[in-house]
Amino acid sequence: MTELIGTKMIEEGKTARELFDQVMANPARKKFGFGEKLAIVNVDVQQAYTRTDMFKTAYETDPRQIEYINMISRLAREKGMPVIWSRVAYKDDAADAGVWGTRTDTEDSLQNIKYGSERHAYDPRCEVDANDLQFTKRMPSSFFESPLASYLTFHKVDTVVVTGGSTSGCVRATAVDSLSYGYRTIVPIETCADKHESYHFANLTDLQLKYADVEPVQAVIDWLEAR
Repeated sequence: MTELIGTKMIEEGKTARELFDQVMANPARKKFGFGEKLAIVNVDVQQAYTRTDMFKTAYETDPRQIEYINMISRLAREKGMPVIWSRVAYKDDAADAGVWGTRTDTEDSLQNIKYGSERHAYDPRCEVDANDLQFTKRMPSSFFESPLASYLTFHKVDTVVVTGGSTSGCVRATAVDSLSYGYRTIVPIETCADKHESYHFANLTDLQLKYADVEPVQAVIDWLEAR
């Protein structure tokens, strides 16, 4: 019989949160670390996804999420580092929504987040500065067909901090693209949100193992305050 060298899929009955805690508790896990200059990329912190009092598509994980996003964005500005806000919306006929956006067509569907609508609007708790870069995207990643990569290059950024929602969707897509573009990528735990803890923690685990440093938000605060 051939000796098994690789790994058969593990089935041990642990929850996504338990697996996340196990991975995060591993002191030997090598980090990408911070570089010399970071940018904060806040993904889809818009009412469609944050206003649980208004929309069925909204969700909340950490009630202080936007407070933390504002805190690290404020610190980054004070240190002369870029802050970026991206959100999603489509034109009235949704002809720019593509296959992803037109999978369903209900009142709550992605394709029915229209430019200038209440669902497109940033959550009013967001502290968006007039000099922050803002743009509307049409696909999951904030890098896809957007000015983000060239903006980061111009500002000589080497580290991207990704916040927002959802952890399993646009945050993950943005973080994977960030790494693919060559950036050290940081995902602060408390600044991300999803509809279910399994999606949230499973994707944080995957990001930590492969694509990013998943860190407490305090790690970002400490780094910025030390600059």
